Amino acid sequence: MESKDHGSQADERVANPADPCVMVIFGAAGDLTKRKLIPALYNLAKGNLLSREFAVIGVARADMSTDDFRKKIAADMQKFATSKIEPDLWEWLERRLYYVPGNFSDPATYQKLQTALTSVDEAHGAHGNYFFYLATAPDYFGDIVTQLGALGLAREEAGHWRRVIVEKPFGRDLDSAKLLNKQIREILDERQIYRIDHYLGKETVQNILIFRFANGIFEPIWNRRYIDHVQITAAENVGVEGRGGYYETSGALRDMVPNHLSQLITLTAMEPPISFEADAVRDEQSKILHAIQPLTPEDVLTKTVRGQYGEGEINSERVPAYRSEPNVSKTSTTETFVALKLMIDNWRWADVPFYLRTGKRLPKRVSEIAIQFKRAPFVLFRNTPIERLTQNRLVIHIQPDEGITLRFGAKIPGPVVRLGAVEMKFDYADYFGATPSTGYERLLYDCMVGDATLFQRADMVEAGWRVVAPVLDVWHALTPRSFPNYAAGSWGPKEADELLERDGRRWRDIENDGAG
Repeated sequence: MESKDHGSQADERVANPADPCVMVIFGAAGDLTKRKLIPALYNLAKGNLLSREFAVIGVARADMSTDDFRKKIAADMQKFATSKIEPDLWEWLERRLYYVPGNFSDPATYQKLQTALTSVDEAHGAHGNYFFYLATAPDYFGDIVTQLGALGLAREEAGHWRRVIVEKPFGRDLDSAKLLNKQIREILDERQIYRIDHYLGKETVQNILIFRFANGIFEPIWNRRYIDHVQITAAENVGVEGRGGYYETSGALRDMVPNHLSQLITLTAMEPPISFEADAVRDEQSKILHAIQPLTPEDVLTKTVRGQYGEGEINSERVPAYRSEPNVSKTSTTETFVALKLMIDNWRWADVPFYLRTGKRLPKRVSEIAIQFKRAPFVLFRNTPIERLTQNRLVIHIQPDEGITLRFGAKIPGPVVRLGAVEMKFDYADYFGATPSTGYERLLYDCMVGDATLFQRADMVEAGWRVVAPVLDVWHALTPRSFPNYAAGSWGPKEADELLERDGRRWRDIENDGAG
């Protein structure tokens, strides 16, 4: 797919710098800050999307000074920056980094933070606008917000805004999600709460709505009349990467389905919103989550699959079983693979199954949405050598190679009528060029300008947990007997293949089907 004149077709309007503000990072000594948040802030500054009146205050238990913090972050940036660091720009950002040591449960920490905010706000002219990023263990989310409320740091007055970004996981089941929502909404209005899902920072995910609703050729066929089924895959070739302790309490279902995969379902299946205002989009997403057919206990046994990886081989290297990972029980029953069949009860998607799969230690890292269209009637080709028509398939590639592929049938040259599958492929990097990104730039920018479109609302979080609640209940009651049931480097347990084979379908062969 080629276009020589990219610029003439692009919207040349440039986004304005974000509002003046101070960003407070709770958990500033952790991995997320050094790997994603600071590199993302640097990229925003490089793109002139940060206000000149901006600063960062890190809060963590580590005992260090602001100078120590700046040195640590500077060293981390040498490893994790997504592009070459410009010395002058980094020096500008580094001067805006501050640090407050303290325990998240100690009121004295917040008093020190309040003092620091007053000083930093005055030094950098942040206009009293603050946002707080909770890059901590989930156990602290509610307490941090309560402490901020106690000192009035979350109160909006005199035109100043205050916002809080909450990382996942938001709860570990429906009841805990409801409790956490209740706790933080005692302090914050819903419009101040930004529940982040880093999947939504990916360009291809954001492009789903543009692809569907800005192109007249796709929306008319985006329904049960033309679509046979939808497959959503989120595969990782890594294991738990030293996070065995956390993963033992989470598992693949909690870790991926109520948030990442639910978001992909809603963007794929939602009705056109009346506008791109945050609540207009989220209203339609919420409707889809509420329209997903609740699974009965019997459905859980026939429409869900769980797996755990044993030892195997990935990229010609032997890798250990999940139960051999650090901080994992030798008899662990935690799932590292999930497959589900879900149905959406509405007019557009009646009888169109959505198949989901996600797992660790699969053959390759890939996230995608595959839209499988219905086969054309065969009658026209009954007296030709063609025995089977190619099914049209549209694949939205989310990672690692962002793009879109459309597969369709074409005649193979020659005197005999023969059909071959061909592909049209759009690749973001080829067409628009590669933009250095951590995936957090858009999300941080949107929070600074007050656009919550890509963040989850309370009702969406609870609806996502409601979808998986029956699965959690049944799996908790029935101990898996066959773990480990797939080898590292395979595409999961055989039961996942059988889930589709019972319906006369199969998973897309991502490794051998070509790009599409």
